[in-house]
Formats: sequence, structure tokens, C-alpha cells
Amino acid sequence: MWRRSFSNGVSLTRTLKDKKWDALVIGGGHNGLIAAAYLARGGLSVAVLERRHVIGGAAVTEELIPGFKFSRCSYLQSLLRPSVIRWFHSTLQELELKKHGLKLLKPIATSFTPCLDGLYLLLGFDDQQNNSEISKFSKRDADTYPRYENELSKFCKIMDFLLDSPPPEALHGDLSFHDLLRDKMQKSVFWARCLRHVLSLGQKDLVDFMDILLSPTTKILNKWFESDVLKATVAADAITGSMASIHAPGSGYVLLHHVMGETDGDRNLWSHVEGGMGSVSLAISKAATKAGAHILVNTEVSQIMIGDSGEVDGVLLVDGTRVHSSFVLSNATPYKTFMGVTKINVAVDKLPQFHCCKSSQLEVGPHHTATVHIGCERPVMEMTIPSSLDKTISPPGKHVVSLFTQYTPYKPSDGSWEDPTYRESYAQKCFSLIDEYAPGFSSSVIGYDLLTPPDLEREFGLTGNLTSQPETCGNIFHGAMGLDSLFLMRPVKGWSGYRTPVRGLYLCGSGSHPGGGVMGAPGRNAAHVVLQDFKKQSR
Repeated sequence: MWRRSFSNGVSLTRTLKDKKWDALVIGGGHNGLIAAAYLARGGLSVAVLERRHVIGGAAVTEELIPGFKFSRCSYLQSLLRPSVIRWFHSTLQELELKKHGLKLLKPIATSFTPCLDGLYLLLGFDDQQNNSEISKFSKRDADTYPRYENELSKFCKIMDFLLDSPPPEALHGDLSFHDLLRDKMQKSVFWARCLRHVLSLGQKDLVDFMDILLSPTTKILNKWFESDVLKATVAADAITGSMASIHAPGSGYVLLHHVMGETDGDRNLWSHVEGGMGSVSLAISKAATKAGAHILVNTEVSQIMIGDSGEVDGVLLVDGTRVHSSFVLSNATPYKTFMGVTKINVAVDKLPQFHCCKSSQLEVGPHHTATVHIGCERPVMEMTIPSSLDKTISPPGKHVVSLFTQYTPYKPSDGSWEDPTYRESYAQKCFSLIDEYAPGFSSSVIGYDLLTPPDLEREFGLTGNLTSQPETCGNIFHGAMGLDSLFLMRPVKGWSGYRTPVRGLYLCGSGSHPGGGVMGAPGRNAAHVVLQDFKKQSR
């Protein structure tokens, strides 16, 4: 097996075997890299072991068609926690952040929903323009929309506290009186702060907050709006990456989850990243290596080693190498550690032209920079055209189109994803649907990369949660985002605090609190828990 250090380009096989590390991180996705950065800054010796030839996990950029760079899984940036961005920005000051760091490209418009009758809904940053757009479908909705956004923004401020805090999970094992007392004090502080945030809402807002957490998305949107086009546009946030129906109780939380993000302080602003989503992972990896972490690719872990005492002793690589450590953090899914959607990345030779919003074939319009919502029947598609803003990912005049399609079963009843003909038929079905809104799209396709639920599982290790059946695997959030799988219940009851029943083994991926998306909170929170335990162990 070829193995190299991502940080300095030399083999670390001997170093891996000859020393005992403080911590090993399984998986070089963005959460694993963030955890490694915080641990290394805290003084621990850390190695990140990535199975693939490239770091980033689902936040990765790959050139699969010459000249076209695809963000293969995740495709927009908004959820990365401000605390994480501030930290690695300051860490990267000596590395010329503007040259090597994260460059976000804000869209000109935020959302574009074309209609077959020639109308369209284009939303952006101008309140007056949004009012004019929504008024084409409902004057009442146009007046209501700002109040809806303000309410979600208010609730997101409450959620910030929960996202950045480890859940107050009960500690496991034999504990000293000092540890028990410290644990009770920490829990008391957490619940006191939580109660203060909740009470700041007031009674009416608190009831509305609980309503959006517990209700179906349809109930929430029907309460606010009457236009089906606006409701379909907003509902897209509630189904992205979720296999739940918008009629399912609790689906409103996923709507809230997708508007929690921000770009430079602006809420619910999803930006493209120059160079693709892999640039996010690259920037974080630079912060990690600057802090002293070692990052290795083509280094696959076959199992976690447990010592005679029942504590973690390190990992065993697939080539038989034993790597010893005091702590192991798994950035893999909980299912992967202990035991749908379909993404299509398309290279096209021209900019898609929507018949409802025509522009010059060479001219990028505001709608091209927005998230485009296609269709309300299966497959439901979310289209983005990152090359409309990023000129580094495609040849001149040509473009990269990202299609996030759902719902697609793990095991289709009418065929198999292993059948090339069936895979091609699905892709063509999606392209033909786009043709109805943007004639000529199919004929503009140069090539494409199709990632079905089994592909996401095989290529990126994206399974479901611990209780997932095979048909629910290929989950971009490392597990469902329903209320029964959040906070103290994520990934399962008793494991929400990142510690597992195996002493020294921790979860730091999206399958742990607070969940999926390129957020970084699971990695950051898990690292803080490990640092606390490391200090206890060192006393």
C-alpha cells in the first residue's frame, strides 16, 4: 500500500509504528481535520488516517473529467461554525490566508425556481425585489415573507448555543468524587444557560419555536404562505439530505437546520467556495498541520484495537500495521465505526438557458448563481452552477453543474445501481426533466459523475445511523436528522457526549451532535471533550 504524509510528503510508516500517539483520528473529513487541529493545538500528538488518496471526506474537490473540478458530495458552504472559521483564520495568518485559505463566493441571488408556465421566482438580498418577485404569486405572501425570515433568524440564535455545546451526557465508568462533582457542576451550568436562552424568547415565541421543532414542514408553511411556488421553494431546505417527507412530524427541524448557517454574518446565505468544497478541507488541514498534526492518506484502518483492560489501544491498518494511541476519534459514521440521495456532477459545454428567464448564452445571470429548484415530483432536484462564480473549476466557456437529486432508494425496485444501463437511464431521466425548464441541457452534457446511495457508502463511507437498514444508507448526514436522532439521542441514547462505552474511543463525525452538513461542530466539540479527558488522565 502506498502511504504518504499529506503534511510533508514523506513516509511516516516507521513513525506510526515506533511511537505511541496521544490521539488518532480515523477519517480525514472536515470534522476529523478540525478535531485534529484543536487536539494538536492543545499539545497532543495527533495523526489523521485517511483511507482515500485525498483528504476532505464528503467536502472534497476532484477532477474526474479533464479540466472540470467537481465538489463531488457537499457543494455549498454556510454551516461551518463561525467559531471554527475565526480559529483557523487566526492560525493561518502566517500562511497568507488570502492565498492559501478559504475564499467564499457569494451568489448574486439566493434561490431560483423556474415554472413550466413561463413564470419564475427569484429571491435574493434586496427586500424590495423579493417583495416584487413573491407578489407575482401572492401579495399576502410577499408581505408575510420578511416576518417568516425574522422568526427563523430569532430561533437560529437560540440554536447557536446548542450547536456549539457538547450535550450534557452522563459519564460512564468508575468515577472519583471530584469527577462526579465537576460533572454535576458542568451540567448545572449548561442547563442554566440553556434555560436563559429559552426564556429570552417569551411565551408566544417559545410556543412557535416548539411548533417548528415538532411539526411537519407542511403545517409550518401552510400557516405562513398560500403560494405553492413559494412553499415549494422554502420546503426544499426541509428535505435536503433527509429521507423524511415534508408531511412527517419533526421535518420542520431540518428546515431550521439548513437556515442556521451564515456567511460573514449574513444568515441563511449559502456560498460557493473557490476551487470547490475541497478548499474548505484544505484550509482546515493547513491549520491542523501548522498546529503539529500529521495527516496521512491511503491509510485505511481495518479495526480499532482494545487492550486487555477494555480501553482503546490504537488501530490496526489493513496492511497489518499496528498503530498505538491513548485516544481514538472516529470521523466515520456511527454505523461504520461499530458495524438517499443521488448526486450527479455534470460537465457541460454551455450555460443552461431557462426558457422563463432568458439571457445571452455567454452571460451569467443572477439566477445562474442561485440554488435552482427543479421539479416537485421524483426526482426532486437542487441544481447549482458553481462555475458561474468560480472560474478556476472549468475551461473557458464551459461549466460545472451540480445536481442533488432525491429521493433515490438504496435498492431500487425496478433495477439495480450496479447495472450501467440502469444508472444511465436515471441520469438521462434527470437531464430530460431539466430540458423541460432549460431546453438543450441534455445535448450540452460532456460527461458526468453519478453517485448513488451505494456509491456514497462505498466511496465515502456514508452509511446511515446505528439503527439504519441498508435501504436508508448513503446518508449525507451520517444518519437521520429526525427528533429521535438529535441532541441527547444522537447517535443513540447514552452516547451523545462523543464518548462511547469503550474507554478512549470517541465519535467526532456528523453522526454525533449536532449533526450533518459542513459544520465542524462535531469535530470541535469532540476535541474539547477529549482534551478534558486527557487532562484528567495526566493528573
